[in-house]
Amino acid sequence: MSASLPDGARAVVVTASNRAAAGVYEDRSGQALATGLRELRFAVEGPHVRPDDVEALTAVLREAVESGADVVLTTGGTGLTPTDVTPEATRAVLEREAPGIAEAVRRYGAENGVPTAVLSRGLAGTAGRTLIVNLPGSTGGVQDGLAVLGPLFPHVVSQLRGGDH
Repeated sequence: MSASLPDGARAVVVTASNRAAAGVYEDRSGQALATGLRELRFAVEGPHVRPDDVEALTAVLREAVESGADVVLTTGGTGLTPTDVTPEATRAVLEREAPGIAEAVRRYGAENGVPTAVLSRGLAGTAGRTLIVNLPGSTGGVQDGLAVLGPLFPHVVSQLRGGDH
């Protein structure tokens, strides 16, 4: 029997996209991420859509951590283009990195037919009692990320709230 998510678990979704922030197109990956987290029984705030800007992203990540969110997931801004700055903003907020999580998300995508998944520079780690994970800016990348993270969330949230191993 799998563990269940602790009561009152709260997640914040942040989308990094210049075009979605400007209203050029709808933020589909952030919506997919919020829906997936609700299906996992999180109370979800967001998606908060921000441009690809280190300061704007750092600010929204800090706000989410300070609000006491258990989990903050980002979508977008993890690639190799010059405007992809989500990992840089995340690194400014993280206190401890958890590289195995980000590696598992990349590996899952690559092993499931998306060779470009390894190009993601996404990070994962903790700030205070909050897990922060960067996911790619596509609905497929979000689905892959949730496939990896879903089974981990009950244990991670329990641990960050002070639970035993």
